[in-house]
Amino acid sequence: MQEKQLFEYAVIRIVPRVEREEFLNVGVILYCRDQNFLQALYHLNEKRIRLFCDQLDIEEIEEYLKTFERICRGDINAGPIAKLPIAERFRWLTATRSTIVQTSKVHPGFCKDAGETLNKLFRQLVL
Repeated sequence: MQEKQLFEYAVIRIVPRVEREEFLNVGVILYCRDQNFLQALYHLNEKRIRLFCDQLDIEEIEEYLKTFERICRGDINAGPIAKLPIAERFRWLTATRSTIVQTSKVHPGFCKDAGETLNKLFRQLVL
């Protein structure tokens, strides 16, 4: 029987007006050291985002989120952060920021399959 491994995750949020602290969940990023796993999933529901804040540049937000994915994969074209070890990339991506794209606090858990767990969290927290 395979033992469960520790994982950490954060919810990726759009925060159009930081001073109001209102946000919309658009993705999840999950890291599991023992499975050498770091991946982000996101979904931009443009209609929902427009209802939330009609002044956002959806294309710009999508570029930020694509960068999250590239950094997770360690894509050499994603800049110096993507070249860091996997744990450091996760910590950098989940660091506290005052920007339109932010992450929640990091939460721990245990899983057998990090990819399956990411998909489950994505369905529960985003879709």
